Amino acid sequence: MTPLPGGCYCGAIRYVISLSDPESQARTSICHCGNCKRFTGCNYGITTKIPRSAFAIQQGQGHVKVHEAENGSGVMLHREFCGTCGGSLLEYGEHAGDNVYVFYGTMDDHARGQVEPKGEFFCKLRDPWMPEIQGKTCPPLL
Repeated sequence: MTPLPGGCYCGAIRYVISLSDPESQARTSICHCGNCKRFTGCNYGITTKIPRSAFAIQQGQGHVKVHEAENGSGVMLHREFCGTCGGSLLEYGEHAGDNVYVFYGTMDDHARGQVEPKGEFFCKLRDPWMPEIQGKTCPPLL
């Protein structure tokens, strides 16, 4: 198993992602949709899709808070974050099945290096000054 540790900004919450093969079990993507832009306060969101069973809180479970809201397209979205510092951890919803989307920046530096971005979504909404991920394609309908 390859452990990919991470946590919130203040350190109250620590987690580990356990994958036997990060290359095939994790997919990191940049998303240019309006929902991700608004939530992150940035011009994109970046998350790593993993099986829910691979994610485990190791410290600070009592600090985890959940926000639930419709995502703008009729899908209910659940986001988990730290109740102390407000740092985002992950999101999931009906669209995710048995997966969760871990916010990439919450992973420790060496963990992020094992799950680099493989693609982009909602590319038609990419800010014009932002370059594409080299060698990656965006689904044609997004």
